Amino acid sequence: MGITIDKDRCIGAGQCALTAPEVFTQDDDGFSELLPGHEDGAGSPLVREAARACPVGAIRLSHG
Repeated sequence: MGITIDKDRCIGAGQCALTAPEVFTQDDDGFSELLPGHEDGAGSPLVREAARACPVGAIRLSHG
């Protein structure tokens, strides 16, 4: 599973980092970013929930 964060859409709500802290973090400005090495989702069952929790839909998941 690939993860993409739309940086233009992200508002820094932090729901992704709260839901799946092993995959997401927030940069110095408070916007979402992936932790290095976790671009594939790291097999976390919480990644889908983190994408759903994003209030602006900035997280996209792709398969394959």
